Amino acid sequence: MQNTSVKYTYSDLLTVPEDTNRYELFEGELIVTPSPIRIHQVVVKNLTYFFEGFLRTNNIGELCVAPFDVYFDKDTVMQPDLIFVSNERKFIIEQKRIVGAPDLVVEVLSERTEERDRGYKFRRYAKENVREYWIVDPEQQFIEVYENSESGYRLLGTFKGGQSIRSSIFTDLRCTASDLFE
Repeated sequence: MQNTSVKYTYSDLLTVPEDTNRYELFEGELIVTPSPIRIHQVVVKNLTYFFEGFLRTNNIGELCVAPFDVYFDKDTVMQPDLIFVSNERKFIIEQKRIVGAPDLVVEVLSERTEERDRGYKFRRYAKENVREYWIVDPEQQFIEVYENSESGYRLLGTFKGGQSIRSSIFTDLRCTASDLFE
């Protein structure tokens, strides 16, 4: 990240006019990302479909889809593609944002976001104790599932093709990697 002379806060973020861009704060730096391309949207839609079906049957928590703020502090606010919060932790969900670490965050990579998703966001989600982090690559068609541990994220698995995705949160989820890329 570059060091800018202007430091933004969540209050500033709330005054940004609504448009098709996504706005996030990384330690006071304003990050603007244009709306995602079609493959990104298809993958997010497929992920949402599978998670929603699973959650209707199992009723273990709530799924939120971007754009929705995850507020870590006044200088760091992110908008992951998908966010899951368990029933036990629903108190962190407010009307306009989630305050604190969700149980699961999913980022779908794009050319413009991969460095941030694998770099700053990866480190910050681990630091904030996001329990599980999925990185989804629509171009290479694989999903990396990371589980938080005392020493940071550890790779639980990389899933592609007909491989069933494993998750420590969604132990009964029945979904293959290829299901998400149709």
